[in-house]
Amino acid sequence: MNIKIITVGKLKEKYLKEGIAEYTKRLGSYCKLQIIEVADEKAPENLSDKEMEMIKDKEGEKILAKIPEQSYVFAMAIQGKEYDSVEFANEIDKLGTSGKSDIVFIIGGSLGLSQAVLTRANQHISFGKLTYPHQLMRLVLVEQIYRAFRIIHGHAYHK
Repeated sequence: MNIKIITVGKLKEKYLKEGIAEYTKRLGSYCKLQIIEVADEKAPENLSDKEMEMIKDKEGEKILAKIPEQSYVFAMAIQGKEYDSVEFANEIDKLGTSGKSDIVFIIGGSLGLSQAVLTRANQHISFGKLTYPHQLMRLVLVEQIYRAFRIIHGHAYHK
């Protein structure tokens, strides 16, 4: 299975890089994981709604350019479907067994995702109603993907 995480912005924090590197290494026996960063647009304070949409649209164009056509796409969105870890694992397993072996997860920037990206996504998923910094969300997502593969393969991890 090929999994891509497309995310807006560079990861700067060393502790997040180390955590992601650890889970990426662990995932190596289950899937091929690739993290693709697209540049974020400058978003000063006090933007109008129109300016916010323009920034999300620019970031969205960069995201859409990185999604292979045949990929199954999950957009991370607060209003998306919430799974528990077993349900999330079952969803990934179901995709793999139905021949959808290219999965893309998208994490937007500080303003969220453009309508075009949300429309392209096959599913919108949420890890709860809390707002996470998008850099931290990257680590949480990689850990949940690892947890899903542990569950799929019947290894004790999800307790």
